[in-house]
Amino acid sequence: MAVITYNKLVRDHIPEIIEQNGKRCVVRTLENDEYLEMLNAKLGEELKEYLESGEVEELADLAEVMLAVVKAKHISVKKFEAMMTSKRDQRGGFDKRIFLESVTE
Repeated sequence: MAVITYNKLVRDHIPEIIEQNGKRCVVRTLENDEYLEMLNAKLGEELKEYLESGEVEELADLAEVMLAVVKAKHISVKKFEAMMTSKRDQRGGFDKRIFLESVTE
């Protein structure tokens, strides 16, 4: 019986899925600081997966982790959406595909 060590943050239903497949897993609940640290690591992991695959499904994973970070920082999703809207209103979005090549001072 082989033991594979992961030591990473996983989605809430992963332990159930593992056990439904006849395997055992050891889990623990993270404290706030470690949770945020692991969320930050997960952001990098999910971004890397998207950059390597280009699959939109990976963006869904990235967005899920982003929302978890927002909640872990005690910011409501509604307030986060307002922050996004404010930034978009002030600085624009990326719809026009503008690529800044240089600025002369």
